[in-house]
Amino acid sequence: MVRRFLISSWSNAGSIAVCDMGRKTSPLREVNLEAGKPFVDQAIKRLTLEIQHSRKLGCTVLKIIHGYGSSGTGGRIRTESRKYLTKLKTKGEIQDYIQGENFSIFEEATRQAFIRCDDLRQDRDLDRHNNGVTFIIL
Repeated sequence: MVRRFLISSWSNAGSIAVCDMGRKTSPLREVNLEAGKPFVDQAIKRLTLEIQHSRKLGCTVLKIIHGYGSSGTGGRIRTESRKYLTKLKTKGEIQDYIQGENFSIFEEATRQAFIRCDDLRQDRDLDRHNNGVTFIIL
């Protein structure tokens, strides 16, 4: 039997870690960068802190919700977050990231992420081509 519990993050509302005790897979964590309608620079600072915090929790995948721009603001958070993640990947600070629109069983990066975090197989955005989320492989 798998016991599940929630760990509430230290940061603003919208971030929850789901950890499975007694399993070999590492936890998946989800953070809503749009919560509170932050400016882009605030969202990037929060992303930096959430990546650090996720590592401390032992997570291997951090799912960020940044929106896709339907309100006129989420799009900038998405594009700047992904630019920032590209820099982190180049520096070797993260292993990879998967854009929500590419989060599919037909993508090699997604299949590799399943190996690191089996919980991703159950994620509601799998094969939904949701460009409002990004999965960060830590």
